[in-house]
Amino acid sequence: MTVGKGKRPRDPNQLAKWIVDRSTDETPEQEQELRSSSSSTLPPHVSEYMSLIGRKGGQIGGKRRLKTMTKAQRQRVAAKAARTRWKKH
Repeated sequence: MTVGKGKRPRDPNQLAKWIVDRSTDETPEQEQELRSSSSSTLPPHVSEYMSLIGRKGGQIGGKRRLKTMTKAQRQRVAAKAARTRWKKH
């Protein structure tokens, strides 16, 4: 563990952060640069993009699930869905 400039903090929480910073060779300046660079690379419509990607994955997952399930498993799932739909009324 390398020790940088400055005194070691006396507060236990600050000391813990200081130790982690020193052991990972991170300084507050580096952390600030990481935060500012990561926020500027996000596209303006992140939520729209993520919802499209999630929807696409869901569509693919359903088809694959159908292929891997046996006929009995599909019947059980369908019966459970029907019971749930009819409970609402």
